[in-house]
Amino acid sequence: MDRQQEFVLRTIEERDVRFVRMWFTDVVGTLKSVALAPAEVETVFEEGLGFDGSSIEGLSRVHESDMLLQPDPSTFQLLPWRGETEPTSRMFCDILTPDGEPSSADSRGVLKRILSKAGDMGFTCYTAPEVEFYLLKSAELNAEGSPVPVDREGYFDHVYGGVVQDFRRRAVTMLEAVGISVEFSHHEGGPGQNEIDLRHADALQTADNIMTFRSVIKEVAFSQGIYATFMPKPFTEFPGSGMHTHFSLFEGDTNAFFEAGAEYQLSRTARHFIAGILKHAPEFTSVTNQFVNSYKRLWGGGEAPSYLSWGHNNRSALVRVPLYKPNKMQSARIEYRGIDSAANPYLAYAVLLAAGLKGIENEYELPEAEAEDVASMSATERRSLGHDPLPSSLHDAIRLTEDSEFMAETLGEQVFNQFLRNKQDDWTAYRMEVTPYELKYNLGLL
Repeated sequence: MDRQQEFVLRTIEERDVRFVRMWFTDVVGTLKSVALAPAEVETVFEEGLGFDGSSIEGLSRVHESDMLLQPDPSTFQLLPWRGETEPTSRMFCDILTPDGEPSSADSRGVLKRILSKAGDMGFTCYTAPEVEFYLLKSAELNAEGSPVPVDREGYFDHVYGGVVQDFRRRAVTMLEAVGISVEFSHHEGGPGQNEIDLRHADALQTADNIMTFRSVIKEVAFSQGIYATFMPKPFTEFPGSGMHTHFSLFEGDTNAFFEAGAEYQLSRTARHFIAGILKHAPEFTSVTNQFVNSYKRLWGGGEAPSYLSWGHNNRSALVRVPLYKPNKMQSARIEYRGIDSAANPYLAYAVLLAAGLKGIENEYELPEAEAEDVASMSATERRSLGHDPLPSSLHDAIRLTEDSEFMAETLGEQVFNQFLRNKQDDWTAYRMEVTPYELKYNLGLL
C-alpha cells in the first residue's frame, strides 16, 4: 500500500468519515457516483469495485458489462457541503476491465493516455479554465417559456446585497475547501451570468477540478434556493457560457511556449501547437461543443469565436495569445476560446492537447495572426484570409468527426464510436422535435 492510500485510510478513521463517494463520468461527462462504506476502502484499493458498465452511457456493451472502479487516492477530499455530522468524502476513479487493464471506454483514461504521450515528448501540460454559468430563480420556465435569471446586472457589475454576491463568496470558499484554487470571480455580461476562473494545474487535475466545480456550484445554488446551469446558451438575447481555457507546455521547469525576442514571445513549439489546434478544430468541435444548444452559442453573436483564426490579444479569435507580462516568461500561454461550459473536460482537453501535439510532431505552419474582428468581416474577406468557419450545427460537427482519422486515433475506437452514437441520437431527437419557433411563426400562417 502506497503513502497516498495510507493517508486516505488514516484520514477516514481520524475524521470519522461515514461515506466515501467514488466519482467517475460517462462518455458525455455526466458525473456518476457510488457510496462506499469506509470499511471497504482498503479492499477496493487492492481489488477495485465491480459494477455493471452496460448501464452507464458509453462505457460498455451488454455482453462485456463487468467493469472495475479503481479509486485514485491523490484525489481524496472531504465534501464540505455534506457537513460535519456525517462526514462524506470523494475520490475520482479510473475504470478498469475485469483483468485490471485500463478500460478503453474511460474518458478520464483517454486524457491520461494523451498526457502520457505528451510526457514521452518531454512535455507537461498545464491548463487554467474560465468557467461561465447562469444563476436562475429556478429550473422552471416562466409563462413565456423562458428561464428567469436571478438579477438584471451586467459585466463586472457590483450587486449590492444581492444573492449573487453571497453566492460567489460561498462558492469560492467551498472550492478552496476542496483544494481548488480560484483566481477571479465576477458577474459576466448576461443577467444572472457569472464567471469563476481557476488557477492553473496539470490538465488531469484541471479536468477533475471542473467536475468538482460543477458539483460545488450546483450545491451552493441549491442551498440558496436558486438554480445554476452550464447550458451553453439558455437565452436567445444574452451571451452564451463558455469555458475559455489557457494552455501551456513545460519542459521540466522551462516554459516551452516562451522564446525571448520572437514575435509575441512565442516559441516555434507554441506556433506549431496553435497550428495543430486550428487545423483539427473543425474535427473536434463535436467534443468541445457537444450539444445542439452549443451551436447557438458559437453562432449567436457575442464573443464566441466561429472562425478559424488566432491573434495576439484578439478576443474575436478562436485562439488568443494573451499579452506577455515582462519578466514573467513562465506565464506564456495560449487561450482556446471555442470550448463551452458543458463539455466533458476529459475528452475536450484530450482532443485539444492531441491536436497541439500533432502540430508539434508534424511541424504544422501557423498562418498570419489576425488583428481585426473576424466576425465583422465579409464572407469574401474571411475566405481570402483563410478564416474557415467552425461547424454550424451539431449535425455538421458529427459528420466532420466521423470522417476524422485524427479523432478516431485520439479517442480510441470505443469512445469514438460510443460518443458519436450518443451525439447522433441527440441530433435525431432534435430533428424530430417541433420547436416553439415553428409554432410561433408557422402555425398561424400555414
